[in-house]
Amino acid sequence: MATLSVPPVLSSPRDDAMQLYRAFKGFGSDKSAVINILAHRDAAQRSLIQHEYRTLYSEDLLKRLSSELTGKLETAVLLWMHDLPGRDAIIVRQALMTGTLNLEAATEVICSRTPSQIQVFKQHYHAKFGVYLEHDIESHTSGDHKKLLLAYASMPRYEGREVDREMAVKDAKALYKAGEKKWGTDEKTFIHIFSERSAAHLAAVDSAYHDMYGNSLEKAIKKETSGYFEHALKTILLCSVNPAKYFAKVLRKAMKGMGTNDTALIRVIVTRTEIDMQYIKAEYLKKYKKTLNDAVHSETSGHYRAFLLALLGPNQ
Repeated sequence: MATLSVPPVLSSPRDDAMQLYRAFKGFGSDKSAVINILAHRDAAQRSLIQHEYRTLYSEDLLKRLSSELTGKLETAVLLWMHDLPGRDAIIVRQALMTGTLNLEAATEVICSRTPSQIQVFKQHYHAKFGVYLEHDIESHTSGDHKKLLLAYASMPRYEGREVDREMAVKDAKALYKAGEKKWGTDEKTFIHIFSERSAAHLAAVDSAYHDMYGNSLEKAIKKETSGYFEHALKTILLCSVNPAKYFAKVLRKAMKGMGTNDTALIRVIVTRTEIDMQYIKAEYLKKYKKTLNDAVHSETSGHYRAFLLALLGPNQ
């Protein structure tokens, strides 16, 4: 688990709360001060700061931040203030709401998380919104995409690194038979294997598939499936093999071409900073010959840029 590369924190959560209060005083808030404090505090510290702020000023810090900040900076900072499972719950809930439907985002979050992360974020989801995640998936998705998400979100999977090679070969054969070998695709087999096998096992299936058929499983998925179902299968597979590489690709896509997909940019940077950002940065540099910091710098501006770069840490 990669941790935030942060300067040593010399102030206490109480000091931080007082500094934030001062930053909000007067006409227009001191956004640089807000960024300098919050971007360099981990989840436990941010939680303590919120507690101290409420104790000192009888006010909810999140509400105050919401009234002091605007636009993309507000979105990013408010998301950052939650812990990992709380954040996932918020992103997925918003992505599954009729007015803000973003099935790509919901699929990415659900299909890239480990079984234990999913269990915890499902509890947060229910506690926060009074509705079960499965209920929202049921209401806003359809077809094979729905079947896969429901299975993936509810199946307990092994999280260790041990793999049964024979079983991996058997699964690779079953997937070949269900996809490239036949006319039409047997989606059931894909759903069954992708929702029930561990990440290490799927990585072994991918390798066995390549050895036996000279083609990657990702290519087979592209050829045999489409839409959100394809996106879900690819997310599960690529995150089983190398999650950092997967997220480097998502970030590249968010910044490529005309205009930036800030929703995706914020989602990935904020949710991965405390998990594997150092690896994502390394993969990004390796694949695109440019540092992630430089890419973000050229696609963003102002305090929003400053905040994202503070989360990313040193430019390397």
